[in-house]
Amino acid sequence: MPVTHEVTNQVPPLAEYDVAADPALLEGLERAGAGWAVAEVHALGRLAGSEQAQEWGRLVNENEPVLRTHDRVGNRIDEVEFHPYWHELMDVAVSYGLHAAPWRDPRPGAHAARAAKMYVWGQVDAGHTCPISMTYAAVPALRFNPELSARYEPLLAATEYDFGLREPSSKRGLIAGMSMTEKQGGSDVRANTTTARPLGDGSYVIVGHKWFTSAPMSDMFLTLAQAPGGLSCFLLPRVLPDGSRNGIRLQRLKDKLGNRSNASSEIEYDDAIGWLVGEEGRGVRTIIEMVNNTRLDCAVGSAAGMRYGAVRAIHHARHRRAFGANLVDQPLMGNVLADLVVESEAATTVGMRLASATDRPEDEQEQAFRRLGLAVTKYWVCKRGPSHAVEALECLGGNGYVEESGMPRLYREAPLMSIWEGSGNVAALDALRAMAKQPESVAAYFTEVEQASGADARLDDAVGRLRKELSDLSDIEYRARRLVESMALVLQGSLLVRHGTPAVADAFCASRLGGDWGVAFGTLPSGVDTRAIVSRAEV
Repeated sequence: MPVTHEVTNQVPPLAEYDVAADPALLEGLERAGAGWAVAEVHALGRLAGSEQAQEWGRLVNENEPVLRTHDRVGNRIDEVEFHPYWHELMDVAVSYGLHAAPWRDPRPGAHAARAAKMYVWGQVDAGHTCPISMTYAAVPALRFNPELSARYEPLLAATEYDFGLREPSSKRGLIAGMSMTEKQGGSDVRANTTTARPLGDGSYVIVGHKWFTSAPMSDMFLTLAQAPGGLSCFLLPRVLPDGSRNGIRLQRLKDKLGNRSNASSEIEYDDAIGWLVGEEGRGVRTIIEMVNNTRLDCAVGSAAGMRYGAVRAIHHARHRRAFGANLVDQPLMGNVLADLVVESEAATTVGMRLASATDRPEDEQEQAFRRLGLAVTKYWVCKRGPSHAVEALECLGGNGYVEESGMPRLYREAPLMSIWEGSGNVAALDALRAMAKQPESVAAYFTEVEQASGADARLDDAVGRLRKELSDLSDIEYRARRLVESMALVLQGSLLVRHGTPAVADAFCASRLGGDWGVAFGTLPSGVDTRAIVSRAEV
């Protein structure tokens, strides 16, 4: 081969490593009382870092789902074909309990353990975690109908992935989805026009169009429709108890920016049959049980994406030389990489703290904290994901812009977590709603952040400024994003000061809270121990 084609100074593949070898994640798992899950999280981490699993993730995104509305002779079938590796990914997720383990596992820290596994396995492919997340969130919502819950919850929590169109009670395990959004309303679900007419036997006929229904091959869906008593929640199986297909028609699949391994569809309810979950007119209250859990997964998913990007940026910088030295040893690159790690660890730490709060449903203080803490975290962490992804991509230079690096997929994926379950304005306004309707959540929030009182003057000053901001209610909706951002940063800073490694906590407080920080990543102030921070994401 001519010497002009000799390959030098290129970075070796990052494979056969443990994705769970993540200090912030493991420390959060122990704090949550879920140390019993560490071995299983590491086992899943080694699988996630394997060349095989990475190949699964690549191929399911390059070979997207295909809608088959009819069979060869014209019968309506409404099926979506997936690449075979989609089912491998789903099988691993279900067998490790990512879909519902906490609902059948009473051990302390079960939700935190499940969040850690979602964080680890989601770095292989984010798309298939959508139906996994919806199944997890469907279980508590379904409990508003004890009869349906008794029938289906054991199958929703089963650790067997049983793909195929069959009557739900005949399967070894079930996957659930949700179907709320309509084209005229978006997040304003009270504007929904889908109707539900009672038949007199406990079932309803559902008619309408849903603009976004992801994972349409799920076994059943929770959906919202206008019943005689107002907007209500219903369970619709794809196959009815008599074995016939329900009137759920797949109109088309969405051509999305990212999340391309996962099918997202428009569906038509054509005299579909559903059963009421909760009371008529209380549909939003019922479905919010589902939304609150999927919002946690949005934050965890964004944190997972940040970790993925930071690890790959650092791996590249350790093996790539430029201007006479490895990139990782050059001060400016060290600043960028450290800043990426600080953002990543702040997101991971707060995600695990909120998962831990989920494990304590009987603790009123914890639930009040979770209500507000989750709203501000959903807004901020998911909003930071896209800018983090583009900076991590840029660390690879032109190679990062090429599909083979995996970074373009991360970049396309990152905005979704901010959009799903309420985009930025919805999340920020939800935080205001929590403060107005549950003032105890504000007290619980400050009780949480002030546990670090006196440990860092920059954090103390930020808490003081925040209290002053909250004392002025004028034009609060206009200021909602700025206010919620401040709350999220103070919460992350408090958690890092209490629990993070000193170098990360110092860098966070100096930049995010101390004001000595630029707009772009890589603008940490002087004196930060960037080497110690970067080492946290070396694998």
